[in-house]
Amino acid sequence: MGKNDRFERIYSQGTMNVTEIWVDRETGVNYVFHAAANAGGMTPLLDREGKPVVSPIMNR
Repeated sequence: MGKNDRFERIYSQGTMNVTEIWVDRETGVNYVFHAAANAGGMTPLLDREGKPVVSPIMNR
């Protein structure tokens, strides 16, 4: 795995107001990123119980 390969974008929507889901390939934790104009933020994606959504880790 290269230096910049830890995160993988698995979903993207929008052009001016962007919403994306990223997965940490080392931990499997999913993150939501949202950007509008010149501001943006990233936070862990949570399930109904408030726990982080974790995807299976695939060896590549």
